[in-house]
Amino acid sequence: MLSPLRLCHPCFKNVPVTTTSYRFDPSALRRTVIEMAYAGSTGHIAPAFSIVEILAVLYRSHLNLGDGSPNSAGRDYLILSKGHGIMAQYACMYELGWLSSEDVRRYFSDGTVLKGLSDAHVPGVETTSGSMGHGLSVGVGLAWAAKRLGRKQRCFAIVGDGEMNEGPIWEAFLFAAHWELSNLTVIVDNNGLQAMGRVEEVLRLDSIAEKLQAFGFETREVNGHDEAALDVALRELDKLQSCRPRAIVARPEKGSGVSFIKDTTSGITPA
Repeated sequence: MLSPLRLCHPCFKNVPVTTTSYRFDPSALRRTVIEMAYAGSTGHIAPAFSIVEILAVLYRSHLNLGDGSPNSAGRDYLILSKGHGIMAQYACMYELGWLSSEDVRRYFSDGTVLKGLSDAHVPGVETTSGSMGHGLSVGVGLAWAAKRLGRKQRCFAIVGDGEMNEGPIWEAFLFAAHWELSNLTVIVDNNGLQAMGRVEEVLRLDSIAEKLQAFGFETREVNGHDEAALDVALRELDKLQSCRPRAIVARPEKGSGVSFIKDTTSGITPA
């Protein structure tokens, strides 16, 4: 039986949400991911596990959820460009009360809205992704539109290091720097693995941080499982007066939390 993770149930009418009301405990979030994978007999477990702490810190302390409803007009945007990690975001949405226990139990079953890749038909999910390399461009567009309209909304985009093989990622970096999108924060999940093997063997990227700096981003590097370090890096970048877009290169372990899939490709699409 599923353990109840939703600690608070905000009434979504004119009540500002304080995200610190929620714990977003990484162990509990990983449990929800496992429960979904078990229920659906499938799932991208390892890619989800590598971003659990990143999402926990964002939802707990940094994302402005507006009035607390999934599609609040004043919300910050969260773009999961590496859409195959969506179960980690579903776990956060479950704690917020945006998904029900029934949604979790019916993950990947006939008729469910919860699929194996990020899908914008799910309230609270901003874009359909999973076709690698395209989600960041959506995030850049949202940040650009918010800036042009004079809105205070920010955009946080989580990108996988493997999808940085794709050209549109680098075009989006150029666009963000050119238009001085200081309301954009790109978080790179630099776990070193992709579906076909190790990133350095498939297409070597060398120092991602140095590349982002060269493209005009204010950049930090942190351990992707160190919640305190992630929080500090996000706060430091938010306080900067620079007009440059922001980036964090996070270094998690793929599959962290389960010994036999950690730092391997075996947990990407288990049956």
